[in-house]
Parts: sequence; structure tokens; C-alpha cells
Amino acid sequence: MMVIIQAEIDERQVPAYLDKYLKVITDAEGTIENVDIWGRRKFAYEIDKKNEGIYAVVNFTATSEATSELDRQLGLAVDVVRTKILRAEEAIAMAASEAKRADAKAARKTAAKA
Repeated sequence: MMVIIQAEIDERQVPAYLDKYLKVITDAEGTIENVDIWGRRKFAYEIDKKNEGIYAVVNFTATSEATSELDRQLGLAVDVVRTKILRAEEAIAMAASEAKRADAKAARKTAAKA
């Protein structure tokens, strides 16, 4: 899952802020494997009249019901700008597709130089 939180929140408070929502997963006997806070980053385009936010990536295992509840709660949260939840299979397939596309682009560049 990727979460973008409003930049007005102090970055040191982000783990506690996320824990409040990730409790849905642990209460449903799911597991949180990793929480990676990327920090404050600029958006590619303006979202809700904001130009930056705090990005966090969370890897977890849970039932679809718990995941749906987490997504619902994050959608209602005022401080959350965007969320994206992917299944591991989808994320792996997307990464493979992106790598294949990058390889094809590199091959075209090499062929154009020759």
C-alpha cells in the first residue's frame, strides 16, 4: 500500500499516525511486514491545491475484508491525500512489465545509435 499524507503533518508523527490505521490489519490477525516512510516529496501535479506530501509504503498481509476496511478508513481520513493498495501478484506483474518496457526502450536507443 502506498499512502500520501498531507505535508502539514510533522514527519516524526507519521509512524504513529499510520499505526492508528494499521491497527485494522493487526486486529484482523494480519501482519505488517514493513513500513517504509519516504518522506516529503513534490507531486507531479497539484492535488487538492497542494504541491507536496509525505509518502509511505506499507507491506502487509491481511484478508480482503481487513484490506477493504483499511482502505475505507484511509479514504475518510482528512489528512490522507491519496492511497493505493496493490496485491503482491499485481505489484510483481507491474514491476516486471515496467522492466520489460525499460529494456525495450534501451534496446531501441542502442539500435538508433548504431
